[in-house]
Parts: sequence; structure tokens; C-alpha cells
Amino acid sequence: RFIAKPCAINLGIQDSGPHRAQPNAILEKVFTSITKSPDGRRLQGLSKQLDWDVRKIQRWFRQRRNQDKPTTLTKFCESMWRFTFYLSIFFYGIRFLWTAPWFWDTRQCWYSYPFQPLTSRLYYYYILELAFYWSLMFSQFTDIKRKDFLIMFVHHLATIGLITFSYMNNMVRVGTLVLCLHDASDFLLEATNYAKYQRLCDAFFMLFGVVFIVTRLGIYPFWILNTTLFESWEIIGPYPSWWLFNGLLVTLQVLHIIWSYLIIRTAYKALVRGKVSKDDRSDVESSSEEEDATSNSTKGVLSTSSNGSNRVNGHVAVGQWTEE
Repeated sequence: RFIAKPCAINLGIQDSGPHRAQPNAILEKVFTSITKSPDGRRLQGLSKQLDWDVRKIQRWFRQRRNQDKPTTLTKFCESMWRFTFYLSIFFYGIRFLWTAPWFWDTRQCWYSYPFQPLTSRLYYYYILELAFYWSLMFSQFTDIKRKDFLIMFVHHLATIGLITFSYMNNMVRVGTLVLCLHDASDFLLEATNYAKYQRLCDAFFMLFGVVFIVTRLGIYPFWILNTTLFESWEIIGPYPSWWLFNGLLVTLQVLHIIWSYLIIRTAYKALVRGKVSKDDRSDVESSSEEEDATSNSTKGVLSTSSNGSNRVNGHVAVGQWTEE
């Protein structure tokens, strides 16, 4: 409110929402009581009832859905808050870990375990990270609703579970490595969101993609999972919580693979189109994609199908999973 909003205004980001749909009692009743995304058969029925063109009705529903979505200014302020935290905590973590012996030799994470001292700097690092992810867990129900809500919910659960579990079991040394590794790319992603300068946004996204893939598909499995799966087993032997701890870490790796696929696909589309697509997780729908999808559905109704064509809502993490 006091920092992000003035910054957004200085960057030329306006606090204006999408074009509002014209008042229509019949369509409003369908929108609120039946469906927000009518299929081709229902569009044909509304077209006959209102004597409107199908595309006009389709455009009305798109505008009606968009007007309930947050403005670019709201999304910018949310991203700026996360960018500030991720950047600050990343530099704090790097500065702290640079002098830590386990940062250079992961086997140090397990020597003398579990009798390892918990320093004040390590404690505050953990508490700050845990508080932030708890805030994300709660705020995701009230903040901007994204299409990747489910996958982010799983991510927050796994992250909070790992932070809490590792703290309770004094596995904070390897825990700090996991936290710092993840923060390395998160602030770059937030820097790409809703930027007015397209080339700068593209550059940040490409840098984010490289850092994300290197850290999540390279360093994480061969550095972090290697020490938790094999070095820990070798040095301290199997312990009762070994399976749970590594199960949560492997869950994160599965999410890394999914997100990496989405990043690569977005980067490929960017090369074809000439620019990186905007963050589509909570986007205002574009007319071309939405109209094409409904148009195809309508054609199916007019030809031979008696069941119509149902829309399938896709999920998105980074980049575009368009609604097909």
C-alpha cells in the first residue's frame, strides 16, 4: 500500500481493470446460477433467445469473468512483496552459509548429528522462512486466485512440513541448503511478473529459467538429495524418520520437474512468438484464445455431435496452460 503502489504508479502501471460487460439480466442469471463458461450448445440457445451473435455472447461472458479479476496494479504489488522477501532472504542465507562448513562439504550436515548447536543466526533464518511460507499458505485463500492453486497448495504443504520436521529433528544444516537453493530463483520469477518493459521482462524470465533448471534439476538432486539419501545413510545410518524426510524432498523434486517442463514450453513459445507471454496463472482472458476455444465447441454442436463439447480447465504454474 505504501511502497509497492507508488512504485507501480511511477512505472506507469494503472489501477484500471478490464472492460466491464454491459448489463444483461438473462446472461447475468446464467453466469451467477448456472455456469461462467457456457458450452457451445448453451451458447446457441442464448443466441436464439437474445437474438445475439454467438461471438457477442461469448465476448460478454469473457468480459464478465475478467471484471471479477484483480487489476494489474494489485498483481504487481503482490509480486513486489514476494520479490522483496525472496531477494532479502536469499542474500541473508548466502551471507550466513558462506562461512558454514556444511555449505562446502555436505557431509558436515551429518557429523555429530543430532548434537549440533543451533546458533541464533540459523534460528532466525529458519523462523523467517517458516513464517513466510505459513503466510503464503493462509493468504492463498484470500489473495489472487490462480489456476495453479492446487500445485502451489501442495508445494506450501511440503515446504512447511520440511521446515518444521527438519527443525524438530535438528536437521537444520541440510535444511538451510534446501531453503537457500530454492530462494535463488524465486525472486527472479517475481521480477518477470507484470513488468511494463517487455525486453527487461523477457531477460529476467530467461535468466530465471536457466537458474531454475540448473538449481532444481541439477544442484538439488545431485547435491541435496545425494546427501539426504546416501551420505546420511552412510554416516548416521537409517533413522526412523528417514523415509518421511526424504519422501517430502522427493515430492519437491517431482514439482521441480513439472515446473521445469512448463518453463521450457513457455520459453519455446517465446522464441516462436518473439516475446515471453505474461504470467497466465491469474490472467485476464484474451479474446482470441477464449473465442477460438468456444468457436470450436460451437462447431462441434452444429455438425454431428449431440452431446456438445465440454471445456476442460487446465492448470498453470509458470507461463501458459491455456484453457482448451
